[in-house]
Amino acid sequence: MDKVLYLAMSGARENMRSQQAHANNLANATTTGFKADFAQARAMQVEGDGFASRVYAMAERPGTDMSSGTMMQTGRSMDVAIDGDGWMAVIDANGNEAYTRQGELQVNQFNQLVTRSGDRVMGNGGIPITLPPFEKLDIGGDGTITIKPAGEAATELAILDRIKLVKAEPGQLFKGVDGMMHSGNNQPLLPANDVKVRSGFLESSNVNSISELTSVIDLARQFEMHVKMMKTAEENSSAAARILSLQ
Repeated sequence: MDKVLYLAMSGARENMRSQQAHANNLANATTTGFKADFAQARAMQVEGDGFASRVYAMAERPGTDMSSGTMMQTGRSMDVAIDGDGWMAVIDANGNEAYTRQGELQVNQFNQLVTRSGDRVMGNGGIPITLPPFEKLDIGGDGTITIKPAGEAATELAILDRIKLVKAEPGQLFKGVDGMMHSGNNQPLLPANDVKVRSGFLESSNVNSISELTSVIDLARQFEMHVKMMKTAEENSSAAARILSLQ
């Protein structure tokens, strides 16, 4: 294969991969608690015969932007936002503990406390939180859930459970394909008593829409350049074939 054609093809391929990361960020610009993914490229040397002077760029998603989004007041008692660093523990689709900052909580048909995506919220006791029938629910700054049981007097309040809130060291968590954070060995993190939540608030996505849109446009132009290089390689090959046919 012509080396110019190979480099142009690999460049276009990696541009498409970078586009996926930026497009996903842009698509989640309004997703509660979403953390933007970084996208970068590293130089990879082309192996083979000849002088090792050719390299191509390999796109990769090395990490996630952990900065906080802005607080949006909703007034809904079951909306919570992590105040500062920290994560809320949930159970993912595989039954493992995962971590999120998506605080739009609700109750499913099994009376379990879940996120908007349906992931069960973990309690400090190590099991998902199940709620009895209630008329009112409040979530304290430390994640403590207080309810007024159905049919009881207004003064009859019960402390039901406490949302498991955790902190992670840098590099301890990675984002999975489900959009939630996971520990590298799937070992549950210990509860952190210094993590606080704000009831009646939600955290917005930390995606910078203008920056992401600019990156998408820039990558599209780079892709066009690689396509032109492939076209030039094809033209050069055709010209060489014509010259050889004259001999």
